[in-house]
Amino acid sequence: MCTYQTDHLTLSGSGKGAAGWFPLSAATVYFDHPVHAQAEHTLNVDFINPGLGPGARVAVELDPASARALAQAILTALDMASLPSTP
Repeated sequence: MCTYQTDHLTLSGSGKGAAGWFPLSAATVYFDHPVHAQAEHTLNVDFINPGLGPGARVAVELDPASARALAQAILTALDMASLPSTP
């Protein structure tokens, strides 16, 4: 089901598009019908740098199970990186 809920966030990172690497400055996240993925609905994430024009975009469409697995893997990696190292 389409929620029409769209979140926009400012971020800092890099993305690789057709023309190579470029700085990312924002992302848009929403749940809707995909353009390309073979699923009825997907979590769609557009990583962008609006200042560089429409070519500065990396888009992903993930089925709900994949999106949840990715979110958990990201949280796990961040949690592990913040653990104190043991001698």
